[in-house]
Amino acid sequence: MKLSISAHHINITKGIESHLRSKMDRIARHFEHPIDISIILSVSKHEHKAEAKLHFYGRDLFCESIELDLYKAIDDLAIKADRKILKLKEQVKRHSTASIRKLHVIPDPA
Repeated sequence: MKLSISAHHINITKGIESHLRSKMDRIARHFEHPIDISIILSVSKHEHKAEAKLHFYGRDLFCESIELDLYKAIDDLAIKADRKILKLKEQVKRHSTASIRKLHVIPDPA
């Protein structure tokens, strides 16, 4: 997993980075291949925003979370990204098995 973290108006501490890495490891367990994750953390007035762009299998997914607490935003971002990845994997699996079923259909000799 290649993880790049950038921040706007925030200093990334070791605690924030370790929390972010532990949450993103949850996403990496779904794949055998390395995936690229770009994280942007930002603060505007009273809200914290966490954005993630995930690139794998030639596809890009985008997730974002806005919360009052930065750690809560990171947790919510990890949950959203995990759900999107599982949904995409299910779609890919469904399409691949549908094509296999079409190959094995034997026409009825009527």
